[in-house]
Amino acid sequence: MAEALTQYKLIVLYMLDQVDFPLTNTQISNFVLEKDYTTYFTIQQAINELIHAELIHTESTHNNTHYHITPAGRETLSYFPDKISDAIKSDVLSYFVEKEMELKQEISAMADYYKTTTLEYAVRCQIKEKDLSLIDLTINVKTKEQAEAICANWKKQNEDVYTYLMDLLMK
Repeated sequence: MAEALTQYKLIVLYMLDQVDFPLTNTQISNFVLEKDYTTYFTIQQAINELIHAELIHTESTHNNTHYHITPAGRETLSYFPDKISDAIKSDVLSYFVEKEMELKQEISAMADYYKTTTLEYAVRCQIKEKDLSLIDLTINVKTKEQAEAICANWKKQNEDVYTYLMDLLMK
């Protein structure tokens, strides 16, 4: 079992090393589950152990967690170049080619909210491309429900909002 768990950790590190953007728990889990490599609980254990060992780090919002490989994670991965089969590497790379735009879109549009000192809520909506912020908009609302609705709708409508604002502001 320890050998298998090590394999899953290396797959996660390999995945994170192959992209120039963070991946979500859902994206990593979906890949592993679609390929029938292991169970959901096992991949979660592998991810948690990688976090604890500081081989990956996280950024969390109310609705998602993003994972990045750390320099220590890259170094660890370099020690085991032959522990991940060529077939698995090919599966990972094919997955990224097939779903690249979808994966980037999920990561590039972010929304989160927090309670302000006036006991209202501030919703921060962003679109990022790599490390460049294309839009960073903060909206104050009265209730948590409004904040959650804006976060959910931002995921669905961010491109339309961005296009509308650009059109309006470039007139």
